[in-house]
Amino acid sequence: MQKTPNYYKDRVALNVLAGSVQNAVDCYEAASEHIILGVLTKNYANDQLAIEDMLKYQSQIDNAVSVGLGAGDPKQSQMVSRVSKVIQPQHVNQVFTGVGTSRALLGQDDTVVNGLVSPTGTVGKVNIATGALSSQTPAGEVSIETAIALLKDMGGTSIKFFPMKGLAHEDEFRAVAKACAENNFSLEPTGGIDLDNFEEILQIALDAGVKHIIPHIYSSIIDKDTGMTRPEDVRQLFESVKKLVG
Repeated sequence: MQKTPNYYKDRVALNVLAGSVQNAVDCYEAASEHIILGVLTKNYANDQLAIEDMLKYQSQIDNAVSVGLGAGDPKQSQMVSRVSKVIQPQHVNQVFTGVGTSRALLGQDDTVVNGLVSPTGTVGKVNIATGALSSQTPAGEVSIETAIALLKDMGGTSIKFFPMKGLAHEDEFRAVAKACAENNFSLEPTGGIDLDNFEEILQIALDAGVKHIIPHIYSSIIDKDTGMTRPEDVRQLFESVKKLVG
């Protein structure tokens, strides 16, 4: 079975995209292993190609693999579940409606499975209609407490709050963080996080008392010329984590 993610022990684990196996290794080392590396099913033509490649990542980074959708694309939900069943990663990204399928196919409770919910513009409410069909309908707005309970029912581990657009939804994010802390649920802030706002966003979650936090930092730290996540930026983010968490 997969190695337990470091964030279970240390409270915070970074989540960044890996542009290649070597890039994953470099970022893994830059964060002193307190990180999971996102590999997107959207980048593969079929399950087998994704599985073969992700197994290469696993072997080099102690299975610190986060199977991703690709910008929260609900069309990737089923592929994520099928691939995750085979590779048994540390972390799985899912739309809200895909959580139960992923957990069932994984066949164990160790892998972290998040469920994507979106801001609504109303503090305390989130949109759970993030699946392939439901995302095409009017928003399904429920209280954050209800969303957490539903995710727990389905075997989910954490809320992925996306797209945050940095601090554009700060009041909503604070409410989500408070609910996660009160309901012993993990939190994954995602969307528009960069080197400038990372500490403020992480501090909000820490101050709320969230037990486990996985901030996703993607495009802002990717080199546009190479498509690789910059290890030096990962190192800077990890220094911020150490400063805030101790």
